[in-house]
Amino acid sequence: QVQLVESGGGLVQAGGSLTLSCAISGRTFNNYNMGWFRQAPGKEREFVAAVRSGGSTTYADSVKGRFTISSDNAKNMMYLQMNSLEPEETAAYSCAATRSWYLSMYYYTDEENYEYWGQGTQVTVSS
Repeated sequence: QVQLVESGGGLVQAGGSLTLSCAISGRTFNNYNMGWFRQAPGKEREFVAAVRSGGSTTYADSVKGRFTISSDNAKNMMYLQMNSLEPEETAAYSCAATRSWYLSMYYYTDEENYEYWGQGTQVTVSS
């Protein structure tokens, strides 16, 4: 059984930074492809960033240049460094994992393609 646990959320002022962490347990981490999604109140969950095993990454257009996704296979961890945060980015951020490998990174932008999900961590950006 794969388990994902997020941490690092909190309250930050607009323009500030936060780093989210996702700990994965239960399987060999480097066989998994990982993603971050977020869901604001009253809105649908949306893709933020993904990292494929081997290191390829992809980002939502809205976060390119401000967010950085990374993974540490030795520690079974994934991270999301978020800079220049905006109030509209207030949401519950969740990490997700899939064993499916696709050449196109677009595959990892679809939440339907992930089998495992964490509970989420709240990020609140004040104006």
